[in-house]
Amino acid sequence: MQRRRFLGLLGASLVGGASAPKLFAESFAAEAAPTGAADYDFWFTRLMYDSGDWDVDQRMPANLITSLIEYTKLRVDPKEHVLALADPRMLQAPFCYLAGHKLVEFNPDERRNFERYVRSGGFVFVDDCNHDIDGLFAKSFEAEMAAIFGPRALQKLPPRHPIYSSFFRFDGPPATGFELNGWGDDLVHDYLKGITVDGRLGVLYSNKDYGCEWDYDWRNKRWLAEDNTKFAVNIVMYALTA
Repeated sequence: MQRRRFLGLLGASLVGGASAPKLFAESFAAEAAPTGAADYDFWFTRLMYDSGDWDVDQRMPANLITSLIEYTKLRVDPKEHVLALADPRMLQAPFCYLAGHKLVEFNPDERRNFERYVRSGGFVFVDDCNHDIDGLFAKSFEAEMAAIFGPRALQKLPPRHPIYSSFFRFDGPPATGFELNGWGDDLVHDYLKGITVDGRLGVLYSNKDYGCEWDYDWRNKRWLAEDNTKFAVNIVMYALTA
């Protein structure tokens, strides 16, 4: 899947274009996408992996999906889809989410699919639920990325990276309330990291625990002074249009 070729067509939907979603759907008509995927521009795919604890922050996808419906003109599948990283069907997803607290140790099928997906134009948002740069998730996931893409592949994103202005405008990664609660390293991480392939961000990596920050009943957003899921919209819109 080449994101520039297929997912880039979705850019027109931001201004109400009607032809781009149709072209996107036709491009994937023969692929192993979720049932009814041709009716949507976006569906949320959570990745299972054999090691660690992948099934975290279970209310987060509903908040992200609700924000996309509220702020954009995308046709959004209202359901979360869960696929094994070792399942070839994940290669057809427009956006993948991988998170956890514990060990990340990919088996050969998981490693092969992860690399193929990213190198072919896919986008994975990886969130460290420990929010700790020295924790088990961080160390093991970063070791996996070094083994797959090289020891210097994960790099800090500059404050002016396009992901911070892909829809809403941010001066850098928004802080979360979980970074100073004593669980992690008690530091506010003023950066995100990523792996860039052919000038395009293929892996977005966070030690900020955005999943927990956005893990609440979506109806409670009305009580927030500022909607903290707006950056989630930026992540998805970058994934679909970059």
